[in-house]
Amino acid sequence: MFRPVSLFIGLRYTRAKRRNHFISFISLTSILGLTLGVMVLIVVLSVMNGFDRELQHRILGMVPQGSIVGYQPFSDWEKVIADAETEKHVEGAAPFIQLQGLLSHKGTVDSAFITGVHPDYEDRVSIISKYMTSGSLQDLQSGSFNIVLGSALAGKLGLAVGDKVTLVLPEATVSPAGVIPRFKRFTVSGLFKVGAELDGIVGFIHLEDAARLARIKGKVEGVRIKVDNLFIAGQVAWQIAGKLDGQFYASDWTRTHGTLFQAIKMEKTMMALLLTLIVAVAAFNIVSSLVMVVTDKKADIAILRTLGASPRTIMTVFMVQGSFIGVMGTLMGTLLGVFIALNISDFALWVEEVSNTQLFEQYFVNYLPSELRWGNVMFVSGMGFIMSFLATLYPARRAAKVQPAEALRYE
Repeated sequence: MFRPVSLFIGLRYTRAKRRNHFISFISLTSILGLTLGVMVLIVVLSVMNGFDRELQHRILGMVPQGSIVGYQPFSDWEKVIADAETEKHVEGAAPFIQLQGLLSHKGTVDSAFITGVHPDYEDRVSIISKYMTSGSLQDLQSGSFNIVLGSALAGKLGLAVGDKVTLVLPEATVSPAGVIPRFKRFTVSGLFKVGAELDGIVGFIHLEDAARLARIKGKVEGVRIKVDNLFIAGQVAWQIAGKLDGQFYASDWTRTHGTLFQAIKMEKTMMALLLTLIVAVAAFNIVSSLVMVVTDKKADIAILRTLGASPRTIMTVFMVQGSFIGVMGTLMGTLLGVFIALNISDFALWVEEVSNTQLFEQYFVNYLPSELRWGNVMFVSGMGFIMSFLATLYPARRAAKVQPAEALRYE
């Protein structure tokens, strides 16, 4: 079968030679280095994507993605919800009242953010029902003064379902006995655990109970919305607020948790940049291996030149050899990286079962998440191909400049 001379010779040089096995060994290590670099980069990016997904799901599934808040408490919140849910990109809406105070139980006191919610609406915007470890959000009935707490917060206060806890608000009440803080006794009716910091600071009570405590009976502070795209939550909230009658303003998750996700994004970028250096080192190995091949094959190059091969043909020979190393290394790394990224969660679970240990118990996610994004795979693979190709240019140009007379002088 006919094959171009440069392709035939370039592929032939990649195989082991009887005279010099060391050069072939260097080529093999270059392939393995590139394979490891591409594989590790794909796996690490997939794991970081998994943690990013869990953060978005667990934290932003609990806190308001977007909020429409009145400058004054308002009573027609059903109409606001109806208007909000007709807006494009809005998946659900629910009323809320936000309180901040201290929870006290048997001499133990801790601060908490208490949110008044309506159980019939909360599932439209929150994931809390999926992470209830005991009790139910439906146990929050108007006038019952029940409270649902995060498991970490309940643990710090020594609370269990059925226990009584006192909520102390920062507002003072004047009484015949003097100025005393406002407080109310609640019954713990449920516990939740989402595996994030919210478990230690958040609690939920019924919307009407919160209104009584805030002295805005029959009214709410605002309406929170859930959108299909987190990054337009603020824009959608402001659009809704602008269409409502009355004075409203909008807020979104970037004001409360934006710095956290910016930090994760920066960490992922820096990790990808550092791991890219592994690929760069592997590409540099291609340069060194090809330079050694050129030095070893000077006599062969000279003979090819005397037989009529042009400098371009010689250059192509070594570009083929280097590109073969790059293609093999990148392809093997991509396949291994995709395979590991798709199975690393199950593998970590298997390791935990075999070793009888909980590797991720102390983290907010109790397993190793992974989310393979094909855009990342294409980027890493393309980068591997390009860097390995660029690494062939200098050795190939050097081979093309070999002078036949000087190379054969001592042969």
